[in-house]
Amino acid sequence: MASAPVLEHHVSLLPFNTFGIDAQARLFARFRSVEELRALLALPEVQQADKLVLGGGSNLLFTQDFDGVVLKNEITGLEIIAQDEAHDTALVRAGAGESWHGLVQYALSQNLSGIENLSLIPGTVGAAPLQNIGAYGAELKDTFDHLEAVEISTGQLRTFTHEQCGFGYRESVFKGPLRNQYIVTGVVLQLQRKHQLNVSYGAISTTLADMGIETDPTPHDVSEAVIQIRRSKLPDPAQIGNAGSFFKNPEISQAKYDELKSQYADLPGYPVPGGVKVPAAWLIEQCGWKGRRFGAHGVHDRQALVLVNHGGAQGSAIRDLAQEIIASVREKFGIELHPEVNIL
Repeated sequence: MASAPVLEHHVSLLPFNTFGIDAQARLFARFRSVEELRALLALPEVQQADKLVLGGGSNLLFTQDFDGVVLKNEITGLEIIAQDEAHDTALVRAGAGESWHGLVQYALSQNLSGIENLSLIPGTVGAAPLQNIGAYGAELKDTFDHLEAVEISTGQLRTFTHEQCGFGYRESVFKGPLRNQYIVTGVVLQLQRKHQLNVSYGAISTTLADMGIETDPTPHDVSEAVIQIRRSKLPDPAQIGNAGSFFKNPEISQAKYDELKSQYADLPGYPVPGGVKVPAAWLIEQCGWKGRRFGAHGVHDRQALVLVNHGGAQGSAIRDLAQEIIASVREKFGIELHPEVNIL
């Protein structure tokens, strides 16, 4: 039998967001099962309040207190639920409250590949499909099979297939038409026993070479290379408040890219369907923002995509800095940047 849910009042969210912003939630509760979540959703206080589901808090910027209920997802569990011997694949199910990197490590421990390029991405499993997390040439949608989610209005548990999730670049149906209507409780991925590794993106192959691995890297090797790269570029939220990449990499038309390339010969770009993806970090750096500090907040000195809280910063100040960066990139390049972080 599920334990009765506990609603706490006026809880600091400082321990629950990697930006280290000291906002308060009017109401706060944790749930560790679908049954506990349903019990919470049945409470009149919860039904009447705005709701925010919190996993690792690694993709949020609080600019004010939250005048509603924060529901902390702590559903755990990692298991192989099916094997396909003919295709050398396995279905792995993870509770939505598990850490994403914990799931990557579990997959590697089972000799399963497919998500090693997504090593060390912060946050929880439940948040991963909402924005189709991606890094180093891989995205969640590449291995996604289905997810389970509770409908907030009815408490019904529903399964969503790959197609029903409507994945795009850092997008899904849960950020669009179904925003704030469902709470993810579990995610199932299809992973491989025959390893087809992707080492072509970014510095993976050169990092592997630095590690002394010239041929036949294992999924463990690729994971370790990605971890080394991420740690060299991105600050540890335990040391300095941040939410990783603050902006999405913009996609522009080929014509727009060619026009800019004639002005900026070293403008990087990666072909995507319908155009070219341009690194937001390069654009921000060209506008002179990298490493700039404004009291308690600023732009990271090694990665211009990362906005940081040096300690005691207001979320509203970080939001205002983001808006200034967007305006300067728009003015210089005619490109509109969009935050990857959810600003509340």
